Amino acid sequence: MSIFFHEQLYRSNAVMAKLKDYPITICGAGALGANIAENLARSGFDKLTVIDCDRIEERNLSTQPYYRSDVGAFKAKILANNLYRAIGTKIEGKTKELTSANTSQLLKDSQLIIDAFDNSIARQAVKDYAEQFNIPCLHAGLSADYAEVIWNDVYRVPSDVNDDICDYPLARNLVMLTVAVACEAVISFIATTEQRNFTITLKDMTIQPLFL
Repeated sequence: MSIFFHEQLYRSNAVMAKLKDYPITICGAGALGANIAENLARSGFDKLTVIDCDRIEERNLSTQPYYRSDVGAFKAKILANNLYRAIGTKIEGKTKELTSANTSQLLKDSQLIIDAFDNSIARQAVKDYAEQFNIPCLHAGLSADYAEVIWNDVYRVPSDVNDDICDYPLARNLVMLTVAVACEAVISFIATTEQRNFTITLKDMTIQPLFL
């Protein structure tokens, strides 16, 4: 019996075949990126690349799928190792900082890009590259109890005011809601080519389509 037996019953054989062979690059292996990578891998995606130059810290463990024994190691490498051990999916983990100077090198094989970075400079580099080469790109971001999942055509890079601030409030439930919405938006796009944008608010447990 396939690891993805239940997913296959829900999605259909035709959709699962598309997911398996669809190359996706996930930018960021933090709260959003790491959980998105795990969710997509466990949904049947077999060609995933994760880019992140950060190392795991103890404060990451409540919102990211890492273990205490992983603290100090590169996020992208540990994520790849853990998912291979769990389900046999081989993820390519790139432990490099993405900048406007190396996007062509790091993103060149992407058929779809997911931006889950936590800083405006890297987000802008991803957005510009996706626009230049007409690559579908989904941006996922959150702040306090609000989150957005937005495709590149209508996405606006946020201000850099909150960049590199380590003590921001972050609820695990908002992370997981955003991850679920982002992954469903990706699967829906691959199955139907429709790009659906969403906002998520935790306090009222609301997921709303975003029309721009």
